Amino acid sequence: MANFAIMGFGTVGSGVAEVLRMNGASIAEKLGERLTLKYILDVRDLSASPYASLVVKDFALLESDPELDVVVESIGGAKVAYEFTRRALLAGKHVVTSNKELVAAHGRELLEIARDKNVNYLFEASVGGGIPVLRPLFQCLAGNQIQEIAGILNGTTNYILTRMVEGGVPFDEALREAQEKGYAEANPAADIEGLDAGRKICILSDLAWGGEVRPEAISVRGISGLSLEDVDVARTLGCRIKLLGRALRLEDGRTAAYVAPHLVPESSPLSGVDGVFNAVMIRGNAVGDVMLYGRGAGDLPTASAVMGDVLDALAHREKRRSLGWSRDAVLADLESELPMRWYIRGEGPARITGAMTAREARALAGQAAALLPVLE
Repeated sequence: MANFAIMGFGTVGSGVAEVLRMNGASIAEKLGERLTLKYILDVRDLSASPYASLVVKDFALLESDPELDVVVESIGGAKVAYEFTRRALLAGKHVVTSNKELVAAHGRELLEIARDKNVNYLFEASVGGGIPVLRPLFQCLAGNQIQEIAGILNGTTNYILTRMVEGGVPFDEALREAQEKGYAEANPAADIEGLDAGRKICILSDLAWGGEVRPEAISVRGISGLSLEDVDVARTLGCRIKLLGRALRLEDGRTAAYVAPHLVPESSPLSGVDGVFNAVMIRGNAVGDVMLYGRGAGDLPTASAVMGDVLDALAHREKRRSLGWSRDAVLADLESELPMRWYIRGEGPARITGAMTAREARALAGQAAALLPVLE
């Protein structure tokens, strides 16, 4: 029998418990042993929960239990979650998380501790929610040199843009709708300003090329400055506007990563990804383009990915997953070294330029109201 604990019993944590309740028999069959939820760590009053008998408030109980195999971290943030994750790994526990903020900020350190302790630190759900993205990247596509990753990595912004495109709904109204439906937080800055997508593209870049890219080192622009005029002009140009996280490997081995609204040609599969759905396009030098698509958030989709990592960690108890990044990435200067085409809307007719750097595009655009890269 294998035992695991859940730290933080919110949307994701309760979803993990529900997945085990629904699929416990098939999970045991795949694992070859019964999987038991032994503890739920949460500071709130959960006495009315059907799991009340499992609730504890002292992390030291998890840390010191020799029969506890895996800890699921679903606290969120990078403070308490960081401290408990670090201590769990040092105590020889496998840790699974969906916490992109924690992985982006402290993943390198935590993976090094996991390696030293011969345990697993897995985080499939941190990027694509329920979409399998990381394991295909470091396992299924391991025979490729990854050339580029481009993804719709935030369901909230994708919902807002879909409403603007399909419903002609102004940005502010579409944001209110997203908040009313529970897709956006009361403070939506992490979503609409691109911070969430920025953390995710950093994690993807880290895994693709083995060099750490920290969120504060990349250019991040969100969608709050977009208007219905941009949406309409994009349509006349045969494009749709999508917020993309993008990472590229240059010929000299350096990498570039950024987040920005893009004009995406309607011929691209990414242009048809609507609503709260996410998608990640990975380009390898052997396989070509591969797109992974599905629900990027939600309790059960995210819990599905978390549970997959729990089973993977237990399957690799004796010989841990070789996963991580151990050096600083060498980043190209996005302003002057990455030519691309640009959409410019200013005083004259909106247009798409030829290939040029961001610095050149800004000089050409002058006081343009909108300046967006075009996905090739």
